[in-house]
Amino acid sequence: LLCVSIFSDAFIKLPITENSQVNTSSCPITYYGQEYTTIYINFTGEHMFVCFNGYYNPESNGDCIKAPNTENKTTFELNDDNNPSYWTYATTLVQSSVNTITNNATCYLAFYGSVSIHQWLQNLRLVNDSLVLVLFDDTAQSVCLNWWICLLHFSGFGVKPGTTRQSLDNCTSLICSNTRVSFTSRCDSLSNVTATNRLCTVTGPTVIDFRGQMNSVSDRCEYTLLQDQSTGFSLKANFLERRRRDVSFVDSVTLDFSQGADIQLLQGHRVLVSSPVTLSGLVQTFNGVGLSKDQTGVTADFSLNGSPVSLFFDGTTAQIYIGVPVNVKGLCADSSSSSSSRLSSDSTCQLYNDAADDTINPTTVAQQCNILKSSPFSSCNAVVDPESYIIACRNTLNKYPAVDGLRCQFLKAYAKACQKRQATVQNWWTAAKYHPEPICQDKCSDHEFCGDIHGNTDCRCRAIYASQYTEQNRLGGPTVCKDNTASLTLVGCLLKENGIDYNHLHLNDKTCTGVMDPESHMLKFSFSSDSCGTEVTTNNSQVIFTNAVVTRNSSSDLITRQDKVFIEFSCSHPAPELQNVAFKIIDNWIMIFLQSGEWHYNLTMKAYSDAAQTQLLGPNSDVRLNQKIWIVLETNGLDEEVVSVVTDSCWATSGNSPSSSPRYDLITDGCANAADGTVQVMGNGQGTSNSFSFNMFEFSGKEPSEVYLHCQLQLCVNKNNICEPGCSGPARRRRSLRYRRGTPALISMVWTP
Repeated sequence: LLCVSIFSDAFIKLPITENSQVNTSSCPITYYGQEYTTIYINFTGEHMFVCFNGYYNPESNGDCIKAPNTENKTTFELNDDNNPSYWTYATTLVQSSVNTITNNATCYLAFYGSVSIHQWLQNLRLVNDSLVLVLFDDTAQSVCLNWWICLLHFSGFGVKPGTTRQSLDNCTSLICSNTRVSFTSRCDSLSNVTATNRLCTVTGPTVIDFRGQMNSVSDRCEYTLLQDQSTGFSLKANFLERRRRDVSFVDSVTLDFSQGADIQLLQGHRVLVSSPVTLSGLVQTFNGVGLSKDQTGVTADFSLNGSPVSLFFDGTTAQIYIGVPVNVKGLCADSSSSSSSRLSSDSTCQLYNDAADDTINPTTVAQQCNILKSSPFSSCNAVVDPESYIIACRNTLNKYPAVDGLRCQFLKAYAKACQKRQATVQNWWTAAKYHPEPICQDKCSDHEFCGDIHGNTDCRCRAIYASQYTEQNRLGGPTVCKDNTASLTLVGCLLKENGIDYNHLHLNDKTCTGVMDPESHMLKFSFSSDSCGTEVTTNNSQVIFTNAVVTRNSSSDLITRQDKVFIEFSCSHPAPELQNVAFKIIDNWIMIFLQSGEWHYNLTMKAYSDAAQTQLLGPNSDVRLNQKIWIVLETNGLDEEVVSVVTDSCWATSGNSPSSSPRYDLITDGCANAADGTVQVMGNGQGTSNSFSFNMFEFSGKEPSEVYLHCQLQLCVNKNNICEPGCSGPARRRRSLRYRRGTPALISMVWTP
C-alpha cells in the first residue's frame, strides 16, 4: 500500500533539504505485502527519490518513486486528522489523476515543492523511468489514502488490474487486481516461458534471462548459463576484467559435453575444439554442433532435449535462443541463481574495489543508453522490451568508461535480440554514430583483451595482470641472473599502451635486440657478462654487470615518433657473507654454496696428498707431521674471462674460531709466508681456482690437538692482469687489486691427530 496525500490544514509539516529518513508509522506504506514505516528521501541531479527500503542506488532496482527535484528541497506532510472535508478534496484530486482509483482517502503522505501534486502524480516513475500504475485498495482498513503500486523490476512496466506478469522472484507469477496482489507457486522448468521471450542475453557483466529478469556478475568467475542434467550438457561463460578490476565482462563461452571434446568460443572470433579450428560462413559440424562464422561473430546451433538452441558470441555478447522451453538450470533459466551457478573457486573470484572514474557523467550515460527508446530502435520496442538493455547499459557505463566500443555493445545486443524476433532495426549504427572497430583476430594472449590504444585497435593489458607492474611503475619483471647471463622481460601490451614500439629497442650494443614471444607477447632481452655492451664495475666489494634497454636512434632520421626509453638492469657478484664453518678431514672435501644477488657460484676446498691432486685425503687417510699437503680452492659458476678469485690469506688455529689463538699464517696478502719455506702458492688471481701446498704441523707446547685451517678469498675484475698478487723478490709489494678488501669469503677445515 502506498500512501500519498494532498494538502490539509491539519498536518505535520517537515521541510527536507538533504537526504533524510522520515518516520511514517502513523500512515504506513504496505508494498508487496511488506509494511514500511520509514521512508528514505534523497536528491540526485534532476530528480528526488522517495524509497521504501534504503536510499536510491543507481545500480539496483530499488523500490523507489522518482519525482522532480525542486532545488534539492521538498516539504513532507503527514496528516492523521480524520476531518472528512480534507479527504473529499484529496480523493477528488487523486481520482482525477489516476482513473483506476475508486476508494476514498483517509490519511495522506505528501512530498511537494514547486510542482503541484496533480502534476507530480502524473509523473510517477520507477528509477528506470518506466510507468507506475497506482491502484486504490478498496479493502484497506487503515486510516490512510491507500492504493496499490504494482511494479515489476525486470521490465519496470506497471501491471493493469486483472492481468498477470512474470516476476523477478525466481519464476513466480504476479496477479494484480483492484483489491489484491497474489502470487503463483514456484516453477521448476521453462515450460511457462512464452514463445515471445526465449532469448537469454549475456552482455558485459549483465545476464538477461529467458524471462526477462536480469542480474549482474561482479567477479572474475566461470558460471553455468545452461545445464541439462539429463544429458550432462553445460553451457558455461567465463567473466574477466578489462581496463578496471571491479567490472567484469563475458570473455568466452564453452559448450561442455559429457562425451566428446568441448567447444570454446573465444575472443577474436576464435574457436577451439581441442585445438584451433578455422571457420567460414559454411556450417561445420563438431560433436553434433553446427559452427559458422561471419564478420559479426560465431554461431553455434545444437539441440537440447529435442529443442533447437542457437548460440551467438561476438567476444562481448553471448545470446542464446531456445526454440522450445525445456527443463534446464543456470543463469539463463534464472539470473538470480548466481551462487549455485558459479563454477570457479573463491580463490579465483577475487573482488576488487577500484577508485570511481570521475570522468563519467551519469547524465551523458543516460542519454547514450536511452537511445534504445528512440528511432530507429523504437520500432522494435513493442516486440522486445528495451528496459533491461538500458539498465545493463547504464549500470556498466556508470562505472566503466565508454571506450573500446562498449556503448555500442548494448545497442548491438538489443538489435540482435530484435532480429531474433523478426523485428530488424534498420541502419541503427548511423543514428547511434557507431563505427565498427576491427577485431584482434587470433592476436591477443590470455592476459590481454582487444581494445583501443591511441586510436588503433590492438591488444591491451587486463587490469589485474597489469597492476603487478604499474603499481611499481615498471614495464616488466625483475632482472633474472643465472650463471653468467642476465635477462629482462618486458610486457608487450604495456609497451604498446605507453606508445613504445619494441622494434626500436636494443641493449647498449645495438645488435642485441629483444625477442618477442608470439604467444605470450613478452619481450625478452638477454646478455652475458662479456657481451652486448655490458659494463663491469666495482662498488665496495661488489662486482656489478650492467646493461640497459634503450631506443634505437638514427642520426639520419629527420623526425621520430618514439618516446625515449632507458631501462637499466644489472647483476652482481657481491662479496659473500663471512662463513665460519669447521670441517674435519674425515670429510674428504668441503663445498660451500654462496649466493651473490641472483647470480650464484660454488666454492670448494679440498685436501690432497699428491701434487697431481689424484689422492684426495679422506676419512681413513693418515696425515703425518711434515707431510706435504696440497689444498685446492675452486669455484664453479664464475666467468673466468671476467672475474678471478684471489686467495687473500690462509692461516691455522688450534681452535675452531678463525680469530682464536695461537694463529699461524700460511698466506698473507695473497703471498706465501716467506718465513715458512714449505708454503707454495699456485695460480692465485689467475682464474676462478687456485691452490697452495705446505708441510703438515702441529702447535707446540700442546697435547696433540686439532688443527683448523682457514682461508679467505676475494673476487677481482680481470683487467691488465692486475688480479695476480705481486709476490716476487724480497721487497715485494702487493698490487692494487680491482676490489676493495671488505668482508671476504672464509672457508675452513680441520685435521684431527
